[in-house]
Amino acid sequence: MPKTPLANRPHDHSHCVHSALAEADALCARLGVRLTALRRRVLELVWQSHKPLGAYDILAVLSEQDGRRAAPPTVYRALDFLLENSLVHRIASLNAFIGCSHPEHAHQGQFLICRECHVAIELEQSSISDAIVASAHEVGFRVEAQTVEVVGLCSNCRGA
Repeated sequence: MPKTPLANRPHDHSHCVHSALAEADALCARLGVRLTALRRRVLELVWQSHKPLGAYDILAVLSEQDGRRAAPPTVYRALDFLLENSLVHRIASLNAFIGCSHPEHAHQGQFLICRECHVAIELEQSSISDAIVASAHEVGFRVEAQTVEVVGLCSNCRGA
């Protein structure tokens, strides 16, 4: 029986958010960078579900829920900080962001994205990264970064 990813299991999602914020606090302290209130709030919003969230969605929540009049560049700067410090990943095909499940160590992003419910499940398979690097090397290409996005149906949507 395949292991069901956390994103597809009933769970205490507030624990995911709390753990992500605690990891972010510790990581930023170790790196000597500031996790400002806005950056922390943006990270919290990204972790609110296991679905990628766009910058304008974040901006809307900041305006509606927090009463902040943040401009798009402010949100993009916060997202850039979170990306640079490995706290989020960018899902290029959706132009959206998802919390990084393993910010404590450098890795390449690999995601299974459900075309129905839009949940994104992060994988961490070094064999995939190694195969991409080896194949690129064979044609004289040097990989600097990689994000693999696989679209399909999650177990919940397949069962529905």
